Amino acid sequence: MIDGRALAAEERRVLADRVAALAAQGRQVRLDAILTEGDAGAEIYAQRQRAGAEQLGVGFQLHTIPNDADEAEVLACVQSLNADPGVHAMMMFLPLPDGVEAERVQAAIDPAKDVEGVNPANIGNAVFGRRSLVPCTALAVRHLLERRGVDLCGLRCLVIGQSNIVGKPIALLLMRSDATVFSVNRSTKDLPELARSCDVVISAAGVPGLVTPEWIKPGATVIDVGINRIKGPDGKSHVVGDVQTAEVAEVAGDISPVPGGVGPVTVAMLLRNVVESAEQAGLD
Repeated sequence: MIDGRALAAEERRVLADRVAALAAQGRQVRLDAILTEGDAGAEIYAQRQRAGAEQLGVGFQLHTIPNDADEAEVLACVQSLNADPGVHAMMMFLPLPDGVEAERVQAAIDPAKDVEGVNPANIGNAVFGRRSLVPCTALAVRHLLERRGVDLCGLRCLVIGQSNIVGKPIALLLMRSDATVFSVNRSTKDLPELARSCDVVISAAGVPGLVTPEWIKPGATVIDVGINRIKGPDGKSHVVGDVQTAEVAEVAGDISPVPGGVGPVTVAMLLRNVVESAEQAGLD
């Protein structure tokens, strides 16, 4: 089992040193976040984000917008943060108010401040291999593979799921490491056979239990990105991934569990992007 919590803690220690180095230069690292009021889940996540940031010495400023705000109001909030020279790292919690298109708002975030890597400009830079802020989940997957010593060059890698901020960016980062990448979805024909031919299988399909032991080549590395909330026999809900973890672990070499795998590292990668934005702001 790949211990994502341990890897995230290791990364946070490195980031804390980088934040301290910036503080010694008189530069405060700060993350500004936009939140729509009234969503209890997003508010809990925002408070966790605040706690995680402050543990590193990163300031956290939350900007709350009314739940009946229109798109113009949300865009005005984004533009004010874009124009503020004191803001160098920005993220946006979903969902947005009804009728506000998330992609339009994400595209309005200054690419240099877009620590979630959701602006199309940053996605495009990832395609060309240029320096940019990359979506955090994709960074987390690559970090897990690197820390486990997986040399991707020449390996056959399967990415199940083709979303714009998870599946596609993961595939791009793997390509940049000279892997042979198959980007598929759950409707792809002969998917189990294709999976069995691959050295690395990454599932971000959002389908509980999709990946079974029969899909996995012995010794392959399996990364589970799925976050699915289901009800157990007792009626209580709990989070599971896309992979039948216990069963697949009998076949795979390395496997990341859910929870405790990609998730904690994704949060650490967001904070890494925050620190890198602050460092880069000092060079511009």
